[in-house]
Amino acid sequence: MQSAGQHYLVSRPLYSEDAFAEEHRRVTRRRKTLCDHVKQYFTCDSKRAKNAVLSLLPIIGWMRIYRVKEWLLSDIVSGVSTGLVAVLQGLAYSLLASIPPWYGLFAAFFPVISYFFLGTSRHISVGAFPVLSLMVGAVVTRLVPDTGPPANITDFEGLTMDEQRTMVAASVTFLMGIFQLGMGIFQVGFIVIYLSDTLVSGFTTAAAVHILVSQLKFVLGLTVPGLSGPLSIIYTLESIICQITKTNICDLVTSIVVMVVVFIVKELNDRYKSKLPVPIPIEVIMTVIACGISYAVGFKEKYQVDVVGKIPSGFEPPAAPNLQVFQMTVMEAFPMAIVGFAVAFSVAKVYAVKHDYLIDGNQELIAFGVSNIFGAAFKSLAASTALSRSAVQESTGGKTQIAGVLSALIVMIVILAIGFLLEPLQKSVLGAVVIINLKGMLMQVREVPYLWRKDRPDFVVWVGTFTASVLLGLDLGLGVGLGIELLTVVFRTQFPRCSVLANIKGTDIYRDRKEYLSIYEPEGVKIFRIPSPIFFANIEFFRGKLVDAVGFNPLRILRKRNKALRKIKKLLKKGELQVTASGLLPTGSSPIDESEDESKMEDLDLPSDYSNLPVQVNWNSQLPANICVPRVPIHSLILDFAAVSFLDMSATKSLKAALKEFIRVDVNIYIVACDMYVYERLHSCKFFDDEVKTSMFFLTLHDAMLHILEWQPDTSKLHSVSEKVQQESHNLPHSTSVVHNLCVCVCVCVCGFVCKDAHVFKVLK
Repeated sequence: MQSAGQHYLVSRPLYSEDAFAEEHRRVTRRRKTLCDHVKQYFTCDSKRAKNAVLSLLPIIGWMRIYRVKEWLLSDIVSGVSTGLVAVLQGLAYSLLASIPPWYGLFAAFFPVISYFFLGTSRHISVGAFPVLSLMVGAVVTRLVPDTGPPANITDFEGLTMDEQRTMVAASVTFLMGIFQLGMGIFQVGFIVIYLSDTLVSGFTTAAAVHILVSQLKFVLGLTVPGLSGPLSIIYTLESIICQITKTNICDLVTSIVVMVVVFIVKELNDRYKSKLPVPIPIEVIMTVIACGISYAVGFKEKYQVDVVGKIPSGFEPPAAPNLQVFQMTVMEAFPMAIVGFAVAFSVAKVYAVKHDYLIDGNQELIAFGVSNIFGAAFKSLAASTALSRSAVQESTGGKTQIAGVLSALIVMIVILAIGFLLEPLQKSVLGAVVIINLKGMLMQVREVPYLWRKDRPDFVVWVGTFTASVLLGLDLGLGVGLGIELLTVVFRTQFPRCSVLANIKGTDIYRDRKEYLSIYEPEGVKIFRIPSPIFFANIEFFRGKLVDAVGFNPLRILRKRNKALRKIKKLLKKGELQVTASGLLPTGSSPIDESEDESKMEDLDLPSDYSNLPVQVNWNSQLPANICVPRVPIHSLILDFAAVSFLDMSATKSLKAALKEFIRVDVNIYIVACDMYVYERLHSCKFFDDEVKTSMFFLTLHDAMLHILEWQPDTSKLHSVSEKVQQESHNLPHSTSVVHNLCVCVCVCVCGFVCKDAHVFKVLK
């Protein structure tokens, strides 16, 4: 911890970029060309081949360090616990996809086997994910609606509605896997960075609302047609409200009891998780109890409740996807691929950080792509990872994906042997389990007030994504949310917060002058900070802010000066002005007409032409013949480029034009802390010429300030010193006053000198 008395003292030469380059030679580096990168990419040796194999099969890496005695028992306990939860969630989430429940079990088996060999995360539980299942369900109900004819697909002939829906779900899952595999092969895993936490939070909260509404029909025991597309949630709620009097009381009571008990036990699990060896699998327990009661009492026959029904024993043979479904669902499959990967990668990243190992985004894309393609061949539901199921696998002691394989074995046992025991299970129980697991996603709404207070653009992203996803559907909502997010990025970079800096007295530190009291601003100097990259979209904004900061428009003053020069030359030629020792004076007594010469207007933007003038024109003094030109209040302008990471071609041209406008009205320009990449780019773009020179670039802001004070002493401080001494001299005798005034003159001259070879900072105190 830094103590109050610590300080440092640096003595070095004052550096411009040119002076620094002369004194310190740079290393000559050969930058790789595109051909070099391509050649390196396709070059192969034994080491690279070995790394490629280890990258494509991460199982080899973690199996070599597997600690059988320490980890195996934990993986077994975790695998059994996760398998039981996976069975229940597979059945429940298949309802979201509008397909028969047992197909959700396939999602907890086939994708897990593939991920075991190809995945880089050791802790996530692969399988059905509610948001993904709902997105699949929207496609299914669009192509195979509850009422009305299905889509015109040749392979639908002779199939039942459930078989048609299963074909659609498997085909769109296959296409989703192709997208994920393609992105992994082409190394575009970085695409997930465009989905910010705020966007994902708003999207998943909206998905939770959709899931909640979709499960109400099971909880209430109503027959509500599956709807998809914009405003489908409104129409679904309308249908539920119109049928509310037909609620099945048995389903409603069962759902309420299950939700209350599961909620209470889950809260106890969270509160006492440090004391419990494993979380209580309350969903599994309540499902078994509800299934037993339903079978014993005969709820289906007695109260006409909807149950899971017959579960076929065994797996179905593999089948090829339908190409017609591919054509009709390509726009939905791509956002599904992004959402499935983004959620899984986010969860995997959390556990990787917690347990100190690395995950590879591109390899995760390959793993999930292969898993979904493999699973879809066996009519599996789309797979990602569920947060609650992954939490069970990690919290029960899971160390590696061996726990995932064991959970898949539990699912296989249910599929092959004991699936018939779940046939009397009410669908309302599954709906209740789904709803109660939405708590985490729904509670994300608590972020909204915080975002409103701390970050308004992120607030707009959250609310915009949530609203669009709720009203337009999840696929369109994700696109709208991504568009809003990119707009906020553009807004932040196009309209950043520019500032005028000032020196903190007694230091070489410069801060926003509006935020500090003890600051020093030399007279005639402005320091303008540009806090973002400069490109075609924000260069005009910067120019406007720069004009506001300095308080005048240099182009307007340049035009005024050039018009005045024309007039002065014209008056001299006519003899209406004469040159005297004190300057230019009009020869007549009447005011001279100042009508503008409109010819050659394009020449007004060129540098002022002082040729053929017998005297030097002082633009800040009183001009003759009623000629009025605005004064320029500064002599030096410093542009802080410390935060400028790049300039594009358009910005370079516009910046050069802006600098020339200031230079032509006698304002010295200094650019400081410029990144070498930007500096070299300016050279390559022919930024420098006779007016814009490399000598205006300085290493640091303080170097530029000392350089300015060396050649343009701060006259305001000198005047204050002179006035103070003169006031004191009034109290001295006349002879002493004369000597004292002479001393004042000497002091003023000395105070105006700044050491050229060292940082002498006392001039700024």
